[in-house]
Amino acid sequence: MSVAVVAWPDSLIGTPGIAVIEQAIARGRLSHSLLLHGDDLGTLVGVAHAIADRLLNTPESSAHFAVKEHPDYLPLRPKGKMRIIPIGKAESPEPGTMREFLPKLYVTAAVARRKVAIIYEADRMNHESANAFLKTLEEPPAHTMLLLLTTRPYALLPTIRSRVLHFRFPSAAEPVSVDGWTAWIEDYRAWLARLGESTTDKRAVADHVFTIYGLVARFAAVLDFATAEIWKQQKEKLPADIKDDEIDAIETGIANGIRLRLFAEIEAATRNHALPRVIAGDLASGRALTASVDILEHTVGLLRLNLNESAALENFLLSALRIWTRR
Repeated sequence: MSVAVVAWPDSLIGTPGIAVIEQAIARGRLSHSLLLHGDDLGTLVGVAHAIADRLLNTPESSAHFAVKEHPDYLPLRPKGKMRIIPIGKAESPEPGTMREFLPKLYVTAAVARRKVAIIYEADRMNHESANAFLKTLEEPPAHTMLLLLTTRPYALLPTIRSRVLHFRFPSAAEPVSVDGWTAWIEDYRAWLARLGESTTDKRAVADHVFTIYGLVARFAAVLDFATAEIWKQQKEKLPADIKDDEIDAIETGIANGIRLRLFAEIEAATRNHALPRVIAGDLASGRALTASVDILEHTVGLLRLNLNESAALENFLLSALRIWTRR
């Protein structure tokens, strides 16, 4: 069966990360395990399927298939209402569990030279599953490519993160279109630009701090408005017999999704501010950018642990003030 080559996501074509992966595949030197992370799961899935297609449907393969139909494609996804990747029973583990998944990694490929295993939302592995998978990473199966996809790399065990090669891919999603958000981002960019100026003057320091708390207050207002508008649209589509706890879960999910997209755009604005300086040879800006992104990713992780978004943003902005003024 002949199928078309799976294309890379449009927004990533020609980017350094994709170029490195393409070269490694062409040379047969791609690492046996990759961690693909970023703020948009759909983008990561697109990259993973493009990698899988290039590894499974080679001239040496005895047959070609679409990735999801390929006999040497092994997926593992979160399951159940809790959306976790469970360990499964010790004997006769259920489908979709880690214990059912792992033995498949060691079976000889059926039609390709190797198998490709993809763990979707790898951060949803529970403790038992993560430890079981770690043992596989410590002694990886021959001729099996492992791809871990996550929007929360910091939620994985440090021992797992240390054993995989990391690739971060930016979101291909459309920019957030919410009343007040464009002005917020513009004011954030302007504030970052002012941080390059002297802050030893007490008035300058006070101005920066007042700006931070103004941004925090406006962020909360934008998020509330956006959530209310989208919830109004979604509520009309819900079935009449849906339970109250399910309604609460859907509304909470909408709010969480929006705030993650907003934080993703804050990260993009930070990168856009720093990259021209980094390209011009400003190493201090490069260090500041790295530190800012690390703190922002940690902040998003705290959001998932139910930290209030205003407290999370305040923490990030105060940290950014220290980082960019001492660079």
